[in-house]
Amino acid sequence: MNVLDEGEPISEINVTPMLDLAYVLLIIFIIMTTATVQGVQVNLPKASTAMSLAKPQTKAVTITADGTIYLDTYPVSLQELEALLTKYKAVNPALPIVIKADAQIQYQLVVDVLDLMGRLQITQLGLVTKKLVK
Repeated sequence: MNVLDEGEPISEINVTPMLDLAYVLLIIFIIMTTATVQGVQVNLPKASTAMSLAKPQTKAVTITADGTIYLDTYPVSLQELEALLTKYKAVNPALPIVIKADAQIQYQLVVDVLDLMGRLQITQLGLVTKKLVK
């Protein structure tokens, strides 16, 4: 037991080591959580301005350089994409979609995906780009 100069025992608990431990655990939790978030890597085309269009209910359609289409992080065909987006649109009529396409893919594949969005009457649509660095 610790004793003050006057001979009185210390009746307080030093919480500094407990707070240090709590902060370290919080930092480890944050790092591990962000490390487990995975996505599909694509080489985005560049634009002069880039806006963040992501909303909590936003679905991401990604087209990679080899022409593979992903809904969020799951590979799908155009037919599967249409079926899944039809289900999501039935739940949320104002379904926002963000399209990320690799800069090197054929333009026709992007047009096919945009045509699908038009058939499904998805009006909240965004195209993801990188900000042009000058």
